[in-house]
Amino acid sequence: MPKGYMFEENVLVIDRTLTELDLFVKSFLEIIHKHVDYLIVSGFVSISTGRTRGTEDVDVLIPKMDKEQFIPLFNELLENNFWCFQGDTVSEVYPYIAELENVRFARKEELFPNMECIPVTPEKKAQFFEFSHPQHIRIHDFTFKIPPLEFEILYKELVLKSEKDLLDALHLRTVFSEILKQENFKKFKKIIEDGLK
Repeated sequence: MPKGYMFEENVLVIDRTLTELDLFVKSFLEIIHKHVDYLIVSGFVSISTGRTRGTEDVDVLIPKMDKEQFIPLFNELLENNFWCFQGDTVSEVYPYIAELENVRFARKEELFPNMECIPVTPEKKAQFFEFSHPQHIRIHDFTFKIPPLEFEILYKELVLKSEKDLLDALHLRTVFSEILKQENFKKFKKIIEDGLK
């Protein structure tokens, strides 16, 4: 694996060992994927593919869910040593989900790192597109879902645009230059720009 990555049955396999941050994200995703779909986006995509930088939060898209679906997810997170920044009970936290506002979870007694859960609906066209078209990635025994690489790059360049995001995008363009597809950039750019209207 001279490039540091390879494909195995459409899974992007990254050649490195797991970090403490990886293990934190893995423990969170092992719980939520039992209840809802998800997509890891933003900084952790670049970090997981080898960019060296710190992060305090990991962004994860989740579908908007009804209260009955949220209850067992929330309770299992609490039972597994997580706490929610927005409240201690379903009745306190669920209104955020219902109003499509982000909620954060971290390990009990800790603030960082934390998982920022971002509810999405079909009305959020760009986010819902990436949510519906995941790329699987694997690091050691940790497999999870990220956006198509070209989409992640463009979203950072066209929407987020901070120095950190532009450097993340440059990292992805450099590391994966041999597999990025220009037709995907063209297609995804239109989707992202349409979503901004």
